[in-house]
Amino acid sequence: MRKYNIRTLADLQAAKLELKVEYTLKQNMLKNDGKIFLKQFTFGALIKKFATPSNLFKADEKLNISGTAMSLLLPMFMNKTIFRGAGFLTKAAVGLVSGKVGKSLDAEHLSAIFNSVKGWFGKKKEQKSKKFIDYGIPPDSETY
Repeated sequence: MRKYNIRTLADLQAAKLELKVEYTLKQNMLKNDGKIFLKQFTFGALIKKFATPSNLFKADEKLNISGTAMSLLLPMFMNKTIFRGAGFLTKAAVGLVSGKVGKSLDAEHLSAIFNSVKGWFGKKKEQKSKKFIDYGIPPDSETY
């Protein structure tokens, strides 16, 4: 505890003002620290911390979450889109086959499929820009 050298009324007022400023500073620091502490437990912060691709692959290796999800979603998707007008037996066969295929898919297979599909659309732009470069025309030129 502090010892104050208060001899006059002016010293008392100065000490009182000093304590009030110190109290306000500590109050603001405590509020800011509390907000920072609580922000680490928000939904977005938890997703950023735990939902990284490496963590998802580790969880998928143990539990095969993507395979289970695909075994449920793939038959529904196939029957609702491609085999919409098909009969009961066709839908049942598609459901069984696509369920088995879905179970065999894991996160690595899904990411490889996504990258290959993404690559199909990316190659067109690269070939187009190469065509212009081969002829000596810059790709951003107005004369195509």
